[in-house]
Amino acid sequence: MGSAIPCGYPELKMRIEDTLTICIKGTLLAIALIGQGVALAAGKDARPTATPIKHVVVIFGENISFDHYFGTYPNALNPAGEPAFHAKPGTPTVNGLTSTLLTHNPNFLNREVNGEDAVNPFRLTRAQAATADENHDYTAEQRAFHSGLLDSFPKYTGVLGSPKVKKRLGSENADPSDLYAHQAKGLVMGYFDGNTVTALWNYAQRYAMNDNSYGSTFGPSTLGAIELISGQTNGISDKINAGNTIIEGGDGTYTMIGDPEPIGDVCSTTTGALASLGGNNIGKMLSKSNVTWGWFEGGFDLTKTNSNGTTGCLRSTYSKIVRLTVHDYVPHHEPFQYYEETANLKHVRPTSIQMIGHDGDAANHQYDTDDFFNAVKAGNFPAVSFLKAPSYQDAHAGNSNPLDEQTFVVRVINFLQKQPDWKNTAVILAYDDSDGWYDHQMGPIVNQSTTKADALTGPGQCGDGSNALPGPHTAHAQGRCGYGPRLPLMVISPYARQNFVDHSLTDQTSVLRFIEDNWLGGERVGGGSFDAIAGSIDGMFDFKHSNARPYILNESTGLVVKQ
Repeated sequence: MGSAIPCGYPELKMRIEDTLTICIKGTLLAIALIGQGVALAAGKDARPTATPIKHVVVIFGENISFDHYFGTYPNALNPAGEPAFHAKPGTPTVNGLTSTLLTHNPNFLNREVNGEDAVNPFRLTRAQAATADENHDYTAEQRAFHSGLLDSFPKYTGVLGSPKVKKRLGSENADPSDLYAHQAKGLVMGYFDGNTVTALWNYAQRYAMNDNSYGSTFGPSTLGAIELISGQTNGISDKINAGNTIIEGGDGTYTMIGDPEPIGDVCSTTTGALASLGGNNIGKMLSKSNVTWGWFEGGFDLTKTNSNGTTGCLRSTYSKIVRLTVHDYVPHHEPFQYYEETANLKHVRPTSIQMIGHDGDAANHQYDTDDFFNAVKAGNFPAVSFLKAPSYQDAHAGNSNPLDEQTFVVRVINFLQKQPDWKNTAVILAYDDSDGWYDHQMGPIVNQSTTKADALTGPGQCGDGSNALPGPHTAHAQGRCGYGPRLPLMVISPYARQNFVDHSLTDQTSVLRFIEDNWLGGERVGGGSFDAIAGSIDGMFDFKHSNARPYILNESTGLVVKQ
């Protein structure tokens, strides 16, 4: 029952009323009294797990469609000057871009709609890692999908780069035929291969990926973040200047379809759209069952000063690749801030490293990414951790890119592989939305909707919404058309199947369902959450066999350093 951390360690300050701390021969024994039971404050969770996985780390990236990263996997062009990728013999193929899709794509053939931007998918080089942000609104994405024809992406989700972007990328005098340089709407058809997203392709060689996973609904970042933790975007409890970021969901309810920021977050907008949500989420469920957890987001610690002198909500980082200085923290990427019970609106710091992940602390499970590394190094590894990179490393086009993202992802995984708990850890790499990037595969529409924002099968229509899933306070919540675009999903773990592609139907709430099944005995969010119908990610695991041998990659190149 002891923790082998010296008593003099300055970060281990416990509140007397909560904890009895005893020093025995230089060892700290911290016993936290919780209800009628006794648990270690540094601790072990009260609930057993259904699988050998004792720690799950969800790295939640931004704005990537499956084809944008894996459309040609496992075949890379391998030009001179870029990190080379060569697939292992027997590597399975994915549902990717066939030769027909690359040369006679529906978006190229549909000139009536796409006009001069009608192009086939094309490879973006490593030097072109910085791109414009595409249109990924709830309605625009449905229009691009065009009743399943998937032939209208340039028209509806492609965007024209601003003069500022073009100048920054040095493209003012570029060849007129260079789509990338001019940031034309056809850019939405661009994709990367293993010479740029090298680390992810190498992880796919050693671990498992899924090529049949989707956003739970269409739409932007906030929706994906909310789906990850609750599977329910209906149930707005309060709104300010919300405008078209929400829509009537039936029976007087409202559904989120855009990016309002959380009401009360000290870093939220003071003039733009704001909202709060009611209902259940996985954080509340984990706390109720005494399972340690936390959301760790770059820039959340407002007391820290960055090397460029920025602090508070204005903490920022310069990216040499995007050539911009961007704020580290993005309020609408932090889903737990929308719920009163799980919010830390003033960004209060944890009282100690050993309280990270635990109930009863002022931080209320909301932390900075630095806190994750510090807690794990101190022997306090939460059971469930959600990691959100600083915005310059989150992969979101316009403010981030695949290379800066790679640095963060590899850093996390290299770090975890050096920890004693790696043998029972699973890293899940998932994404919040597609950014509007082209993907050729449409998923099943498991939940229909009829609102003025819907446009999948006709004006105001995503099928017939009469049998839509419920919301917290309505029998058939509208504004939740889904599944949406196909997104990457990977499992990196000693228990992951090796060099494996899973074709099982999954969505963002499949991650939620895994957490529920592993720690909560299959308890569901309820109230119409997508987790009730989500497919399982268990197909990417082999719980009977484990391979914890290190697989270390280079943070910059993504190449294998040690295996």
